[in-house]
Amino acid sequence: MLLSYIFSPLPVQAQYLPETDLQELFRDVQLLPVFPDSKTFADCVPLQEPAYILQAYREQRQQPGFDLKEFVLEHFLLPTQPSSNFTTDTSLTVTAHIRQLWPVLTRMPGDGGGSLLPLPHAYVVPGGRFQEIYYWDSFFTMLGLQVSGEKALIQHMVDNFTHLIHTTGHIPNGNRSYYLSRSQPPFYALMLHLLTQELGRDVLVKYAPALRKEYAFWMDGSEQLTSANPTHRRVVLLPDGSILNRYWDDQPAPRPESYREDVHIAQESVRNPEEVYRHIRAAAESGWDFSSRWFADKHNLSTIHTTDILPVDLNSLLFHMELTLAEMAELERDPAEAKLFRQKAKARRKAVLQHMWHDADGFFYDYDFVQGKTTDIPTLAAVFPLYFCMAKRKQAKAVAERLQNDFLKAGGLATTLVHTNQQWDAPNGWAPLQWMSIQALRNYEYEELARTIATRWITLGTEVHENTGKMVEKYNVENLELEAGGGEYPNQDGFGWTNGVFLKLIALYPELRPIAEQEPAVLQKQ
Repeated sequence: MLLSYIFSPLPVQAQYLPETDLQELFRDVQLLPVFPDSKTFADCVPLQEPAYILQAYREQRQQPGFDLKEFVLEHFLLPTQPSSNFTTDTSLTVTAHIRQLWPVLTRMPGDGGGSLLPLPHAYVVPGGRFQEIYYWDSFFTMLGLQVSGEKALIQHMVDNFTHLIHTTGHIPNGNRSYYLSRSQPPFYALMLHLLTQELGRDVLVKYAPALRKEYAFWMDGSEQLTSANPTHRRVVLLPDGSILNRYWDDQPAPRPESYREDVHIAQESVRNPEEVYRHIRAAAESGWDFSSRWFADKHNLSTIHTTDILPVDLNSLLFHMELTLAEMAELERDPAEAKLFRQKAKARRKAVLQHMWHDADGFFYDYDFVQGKTTDIPTLAAVFPLYFCMAKRKQAKAVAERLQNDFLKAGGLATTLVHTNQQWDAPNGWAPLQWMSIQALRNYEYEELARTIATRWITLGTEVHENTGKMVEKYNVENLELEAGGGEYPNQDGFGWTNGVFLKLIALYPELRPIAEQEPAVLQKQ
């Protein structure tokens, strides 16, 4: 049986917020910095009550010879990965390696500790520096768990997210107190549909109250919007009466897990710091932190303006949530509510096709509601209307052609077409976006292109595994000899959603299985 990695040396107060409870101590540790990775201190567990530690800091910091790092090591337990005694067996195929990783990446329920929020059931973490559950990551991880026959673990993860909805009012970015002010792309409805494949449609009735609560979170304030006050948190009223959604965060402050980085970005931007922090946090809620899709000048992070943007992927996900809520109402024999949610979904689809489709370019873009026009920044977010069958046939054809001509690279699909040194831009490819794109294309019968993407992605993942023994967070799809990079931290190994998508694609395309079992020399000839 797996042992929990959670260790709490004392009963720590509920929802310990390091940036709030430690005040200037937190700021000083992050800005010095004491640790190379800002997330380290945000994840440390205090060994005494935070108020006691803060008072001790105030009393000692002016003393001769005071060493801040020594103080931290005396008063905090550093985050550690659980001991698994795991070493990669290079003789195993990639699929066998991934199946061996599930127990390594699985965490048992516990009482929490420090900023970690306790969960009632077992869950799978991405790996590397990410030792907590993540919202949208988990759907793609579940795809692989399904292939592996881990039905109980899928159920546990759904129940954990349901627990978070009922205890915090939404699904946070992850189960850390410092993530409570934001969510991530809302994949909960897709998780429920995945669970129905295992347990039947009664799942939708069981989890209907939780999905309604999540929908209320995303739509908070929508009924009070007026032309004079057209925005509130995550909802925006457009001049034509349409209501669409944006990413948001309630805290206009540096992210605790990237504190130093955010302070420097705000200083470089020469803008109102709170405004910059809000945009940065909203981009973190998108999961695409960071990408040129959020930049006013399309290249520099200092021009970030996320909350001005209505994202095409988010609104496609909410369209699907509305259809799922309609289906739940039908199962509950409530035709009036079912009709209401189908009308909401229909109105959202109309707004997405009207405001986010660029006819001349033949592509879906995000919509800048402040400027009143599309951003015209091509990204793989454009596949989401196809994934949820919102796009018209002609639109799907144009998107498929654009993917084929511009996004398709040697190792799969690039995330965007620009190189900015941000991790959600070229030359990087990400497993979740490969999956969404492949399924989007299959929905409109572009089978050959979908298979080509899957083949290149599986080949690249296998080659990297053969060369390094790792499944990693993201891949360089343009130059297969180089590692993916960019962003605020090094490429991480593990890796939950990469593993999940890899197994699911092998299950979807059994003819690709031999690729994952070939020797590196054979792969290099292909």
